Amino acid sequence: MRKSHSKTLFTRREAVALGAAAALPWTSLTATAADRQPQGRSLMIGVATTGFGEYTNRQLARELGEQGIHMVQLFLTQSDSRYWKYNSRSDVSDLTPARCRAIADDYRSAGVEIHSLGVYTNLIHPEESERKANLAYFEAMMNVARAMGIPTLVTEAGHYHSGKPAPKVEYHFQENVWKQMVATAKQLAQLADRHNVTVVFEPFYRGFLASAKRTRLFLEAVGSPRIRALLDPANLLELNDLEEMFGQLGPWIDCLHAKDRKLHVDRGVPAGQGDLDYVKFVTLAAKHTPNAPLILEYVGAKDYQPALARLRTALAQAGLGAR
Repeated sequence: MRKSHSKTLFTRREAVALGAAAALPWTSLTATAADRQPQGRSLMIGVATTGFGEYTNRQLARELGEQGIHMVQLFLTQSDSRYWKYNSRSDVSDLTPARCRAIADDYRSAGVEIHSLGVYTNLIHPEESERKANLAYFEAMMNVARAMGIPTLVTEAGHYHSGKPAPKVEYHFQENVWKQMVATAKQLAQLADRHNVTVVFEPFYRGFLASAKRTRLFLEAVGSPRIRALLDPANLLELNDLEEMFGQLGPWIDCLHAKDRKLHVDRGVPAGQGDLDYVKFVTLAAKHTPNAPLILEYVGAKDYQPALARLRTALAQAGLGAR
């Protein structure tokens, strides 16, 4: 059931979330998107670097800067920094602080800010040893983020398939898995607090965080200002309307993914190629999360410009600017 949150009075969950955000220390490193001051009727546009594996970091930074894109969500997929592994972990021991600073300087010298660092490890694995190893990997990535001066890391809960016949209740919907995942996220929050960073979780309709409401309940159960949300509307389009997504998660959102998806189709596509109402999306983003950047995803060298044009057009049609 859709719930409206347009009234002046805060709901209980909005108050909890806003109170959690306010509890963060006031430092430049830990300031989240929700803490920054609004800059008029415009939204920040960035790009996820995942699809640009043929570029070095310096080449990519230079090209994006020339296209007027001044923010990235960094995935270590570039030709001179191939470390990222989806739903797994990687050995980042040779990412020394000096090398991390050099990568970050490639972007900043081109006028491109690094909003966040992608991790996306498996935090839902049933084996404790695997979860422990993946938390250790996450902490190593926190050290990388700190060396790069990046305040935020991004993940999903993770995905697990045993290869055996499917159980009566899907693994990620089982009661003990909910309790286990909340406990793991609390451990992650302690690590984030130790390293002075924030972790944002991205929901997906076929995973543990399957809906906006379930994600909100998860964040409330974890109860840490260090654990917040990244909303990708294309990931929830099958189950939630846009109003529901922002109504449930608005106070928790620090970042937005801008990609697309056809209804009843699993595969995601670049912005403008699916069924997501982009004008409504950016209108709601400006209303509920005006300082959360819109990060173009599922794009690479061959198709990021049409997706960027679609996003900028939607902003213009909504009476909003892009920066």
